[in-house]
Amino acid sequence: MSKKFKRTLITSALPYANGPVHIGHLAGVYVPADIYSRYLRLKGEEALFIGGSDEHGIPITIKARKEGVTPQDIVDRYHKLIKKSFEEFGITFDIYSRTTSEIHKKTASDFFQTLYEKGEFEEQESEQYYDEEAGQFLADRYITGTCPHCGNKNAYGDQCEQCGTSLSPNDLINPKSTLSGSVPVMRKTKHWYLPLNKHEAWLRQWILEDHKEWKSNVYGQCKSWLDLGLQPRAVSRDLDWGVPVPVEGAEGKVLYVWFDAPIGYISNTKELLPDEWEKWWKDKDTRLVHFIGKDNIVFHCIVFPSMLKAEGTFNLPDNVPANEFLNLEGDKISTSRNWAVWLHEYLEEFPGKQDVLRYVLTANAPETKDNDFTWKDFQARNNNELVAVLGNFVNRALVLTQKYFDNKVPAAGEL
Repeated sequence: MSKKFKRTLITSALPYANGPVHIGHLAGVYVPADIYSRYLRLKGEEALFIGGSDEHGIPITIKARKEGVTPQDIVDRYHKLIKKSFEEFGITFDIYSRTTSEIHKKTASDFFQTLYEKGEFEEQESEQYYDEEAGQFLADRYITGTCPHCGNKNAYGDQCEQCGTSLSPNDLINPKSTLSGSVPVMRKTKHWYLPLNKHEAWLRQWILEDHKEWKSNVYGQCKSWLDLGLQPRAVSRDLDWGVPVPVEGAEGKVLYVWFDAPIGYISNTKELLPDEWEKWWKDKDTRLVHFIGKDNIVFHCIVFPSMLKAEGTFNLPDNVPANEFLNLEGDKISTSRNWAVWLHEYLEEFPGKQDVLRYVLTANAPETKDNDFTWKDFQARNNNELVAVLGNFVNRALVLTQKYFDNKVPAAGEL
């Protein structure tokens, strides 16, 4: 029998603050999380719904460089836009904050320091590409070259967008730095790693045996990762945008965004409830539920729980309901190709029609497989289901209320 909890802490994946929110984000994460939080509140249960912007990482520095502005300019712009869009759409966060806040920087730094002092990290030295003209190590996205699989000459160091193959910088033919255009050289650098292999045994028990009730897509992806065998994962990288690694000899290094971002759930809770946040994160009567998209399953089911377990005082997630992807008119949503329905534009074009979109995304939610959003279906569901079916039901109820109950809805139990 599952445990009865006193309260529920709900988190939704932190949207990346280098662009606006689109309908894929809404269908995959934010509408389901909002429905669940509203449901618990209507039942009279104690619930907290935590959100915020993810504001560190390479894509933000790339966008800032392209626009000739600072990374802070980028995240300020999109955090404001995303937060306003969520508010107008009616997503009922108890707090929507950000990972550039001072409280987050301290929380993430302290978290790293705790694990570091407990000896939970491994230090490893490796060779990475370095741009001698720019004077810095290169993240994967700052390296381009020829894809060894399809011959695309503009493949990135992490993926070829032409054939979709995942790559590493060493796979590229004729690699070049996007910063200076020069040929990068290999140079040694030191980083800290979270040894996920050390946590593999208890993860197998915790997920594969203790949480068989998780959604099949979540359970299946976790099993695949565990069956392949877990490897140490770097928690730091050479970059000047992010939370500085708080140990001696780590100058020019920041916390890797995958380590930094989920701690945002904790720091945002601390910002909202500075005197009571531990009740929501450490009390065993609190249930933790993460709402995410399928691309975040490994981070929320394997990596973040390993971080929490290593720290030793935090609750582990009780459930991680991840949705699949929502396509648009038969094609994958793509921010780079501007193929999306952006939330802020929808709110401008369809004023007062928030619930129509909420309904369509809920009725067509990609819960077990990728689904497709089309404007024809949007129109049909609005006219045939909301206007015709629901509208007719409401109209009949009002007519009967007027005819038999003097325009007053009788109290429950009177009939």
